[in-house]
Amino acid sequence: MAKTKEKKKFKILAAADFHGNSSITKKLAERAYKENVDLVILAGDITGPVDSDNLLKPFLDKGKRVVFVPGNWDSSNVSDFLSKLYGVKNIGEHYVKYENVGIFGIGNPDWKLNLDEKKTFDKLKKDFEKIKNLEKKIMVSHLHPAGTKAEIFGFPGSKALKKAIDEFQPDLFISSHIHEAEGLKEKIGKTTLVTVGKKGEIIEI
Repeated sequence: MAKTKEKKKFKILAAADFHGNSSITKKLAERAYKENVDLVILAGDITGPVDSDNLLKPFLDKGKRVVFVPGNWDSSNVSDFLSKLYGVKNIGEHYVKYENVGIFGIGNPDWKLNLDEKKTFDKLKKDFEKIKNLEKKIMVSHLHPAGTKAEIFGFPGSKALKKAIDEFQPDLFISSHIHEAEGLKEKIGKTTLVTVGKKGEIIEI
């Protein structure tokens, strides 16, 4: 009897909160190359007080695709600049499809520490409708959802993000922002939530 062909996993390097430090992106890019990831997802606070030249270039030099959401340290102007300069997608504004994987998300640029809850949910719902029939779905935000483990560090999460996870049940949810929460994982229904930071996390779905 013929063996069923195993479906190929989609491999991601997810990272965030490196605040403009290109020495960190060089290390992350090297790791992405060694691990042969399909995509690099950056969950915000890409820029910061130590902005370096060629910030995202190391990923492109290693032949890696990159998408990102802006965090509170990332201005809208700089986010647009990075997107155009490096040809990377800001999924805070667009959804993307790679193979049979759909990726959507929300950013909070321009020093905003909270999300407009209605606009956030409406945006995520609109994008989810475009990718809901794909085999795998990934949702990305800089901020974390309400009622999740990252709240133990004292910063309340977004109710709209929690509602979106409850209703859409993406396979994976990636967030960052709370540096102390890096590496935290939990499940809500069938959704795996992962908090990432500057060390980076390899995730397969």
